[in-house]
Amino acid sequence: MNTITTTNFNFPNQKSVYHGKVREVYNINDDLLVMIATDRLSAFDVVMPKGIPYKGQILNQIATKFMQLTQDIVPNWLIATPDPNVAVGHLCEPYKVEMVIRGYLSGHAAREYAAGKRLLCGVVMPEGLKENDRFPTPIITPTTKADNASHDEDNSREPIFEKGIVTEEEYLILEKYTRALYQRGTEIAASRGLILVDTKYEFGKTKEGKIVLIDEIHTPDSSRYFYADGYQERQDNGEAQKQLSKEFVRQWLIANGFQGKDGQQIPDMTAEYIQTVSDRYIELYENILGEEFVKAEIANIHERIEKNVLAYLASL
Repeated sequence: MNTITTTNFNFPNQKSVYHGKVREVYNINDDLLVMIATDRLSAFDVVMPKGIPYKGQILNQIATKFMQLTQDIVPNWLIATPDPNVAVGHLCEPYKVEMVIRGYLSGHAAREYAAGKRLLCGVVMPEGLKENDRFPTPIITPTTKADNASHDEDNSREPIFEKGIVTEEEYLILEKYTRALYQRGTEIAASRGLILVDTKYEFGKTKEGKIVLIDEIHTPDSSRYFYADGYQERQDNGEAQKQLSKEFVRQWLIANGFQGKDGQQIPDMTAEYIQTVSDRYIELYENILGEEFVKAEIANIHERIEKNVLAYLASL
């Protein structure tokens, strides 16, 4: 199937383009950002060789919906979505910290816990937990990234202040926003029969100095969801949780000998497996938003995106 894994557009007044792991961000006249959600799949900070059909559209549309559902809590960067894969918003200076919040002992936290660690990003994890148990209170475990580094690194409050990555005053605001956003996401997920296990938020500052939410929010790439129905029974029986997130891809990679470490080779993703990944992304979309996913036309996906973005920019 046709996917979009790279872009090379040249929009009017374009100043630069940044190619992220999944998104490509075009700077328009140092004023607007045109963010294109590609179909690339990233796991363990490594981009997989093949794209996932409709993944970019799903990420963009979920993020857009949740930006709208949380704008009363925190202002965000979004202005318009002229194409199913595209978001246009205010140019911001991103904070070099990702605010990860965890309500349950899952994923990276569970792997650290299983290795005997009880301190994660300066936060103490209680004794006596088993994988996927709920924390008494959600914990914030921030990650940072150096300019020349590809991997996110666990960090904690004090080093973030000391290194000047974020001021203490601003960090406290980010923490407040993070907890409020997670609470709203938890409530929305519960209304759909899901549990928002953990997620991450990214923030930036506008030219006017306003702190805003940027990038994605509550998508399967940035979040982990469990089905609420049967959660406790599965925990009591020591069974794996039924989940909707990118974690199933990570688990598949681990089972096939890949965790992003030096010398490891990415296992081949067959067409059949790629289809199952696409189906899982669609399943999450429909569950978390409570509406049917409408597939965009992808026969000429690059042409479609370029046409829609150009028309939007011309209308300004």
